[in-house]
Amino acid sequence: MASQDWFDKDFYAVLGVGKDVSDADLKKTYRKLARQHHPDSNAGDAKAEARFKEISEAYSVLSDKDQRAEYDQMRAMGSGARFTAPGGGAAGGQGFDDIFRGFGRGAQRNQSDFDDILGGLFGGGSRFGTPTGGFGGFGGPTKGGDITANTTLDFLTAIRGDTVGLQMQDGREVKVKVPAGVADGQKIRLKGKGQQSPDGGEAGDLVITVSVRPHPVFEREGLNLRVDVPVTFAEAALGATIEVPTLEGDTVRLKVAPGTPAGRVLRVKGRGVTTPKGTGDLLAEVVVAVPSNLSAPAAAAVAELAKAMPENPRDELLARARAGR
Repeated sequence: MASQDWFDKDFYAVLGVGKDVSDADLKKTYRKLARQHHPDSNAGDAKAEARFKEISEAYSVLSDKDQRAEYDQMRAMGSGARFTAPGGGAAGGQGFDDIFRGFGRGAQRNQSDFDDILGGLFGGGSRFGTPTGGFGGFGGPTKGGDITANTTLDFLTAIRGDTVGLQMQDGREVKVKVPAGVADGQKIRLKGKGQQSPDGGEAGDLVITVSVRPHPVFEREGLNLRVDVPVTFAEAALGATIEVPTLEGDTVRLKVAPGTPAGRVLRVKGRGVTTPKGTGDLLAEVVVAVPSNLSAPAAAAVAELAKAMPENPRDELLARARAGR
């Protein structure tokens, strides 16, 4: 997405949050909106799909500390630089946005300064090179400088891996192999795809930092995937067999034991993230769903249940509190 797009779009308004929103509230708001507008829940609804992409794009920027700071500064000052690779999309799984950072975005920079910086970055000179040897006959040829970029990937693409094409500023197309299980913040180094050496030495590298868009249902913890699974009070109290979604799109059946408390984690072996280091598990955390509206008969039944309960669940808590005074 170009910097002008950032300037034109109010990502805070897209998510309905204030500029001082905390990371936790931002994530909570995104997950609520993403579930509401996810294409899987709105099959054939083009408006819902467009809204989902808009929401994902906004969260992708605001959830990243550096991108959020850049976005806030750019909108305040009307400056910034961001380049987009072809196919960059909000949640398509195949596209990714390439952000070339740190090249003098201040308002005091004029266009000639900026052009000079870009020229040096993409092979027009050695101003930004990273010498590893000598120059001019002292210690051998100089290695070309590295080029750095940030890339945003869809959650599923990051988990499964893919090969994507990146259009460089100088017209080159670079194929980037994204390994299965790449994590948010991980760097991919493409040897020899950076700046050319000014004196015939080895070319620099292209170093891509990966950002992964969050999933509306699953969260990643190392090689494990975590999902919140609502159960009714009756299911938690009496026990039940429930269906739990997986990242692959199918479901697995899990047994909830009688008396299961909220927060208990049920583990499904081997249904997490697979990398050369191993395969993680799917962690299903039990969330007891409390109905917000009860019919009169249901409310009466709950009242009768309360009378039949054998103990006050806070008795032990109060006793420990008194003992500790």
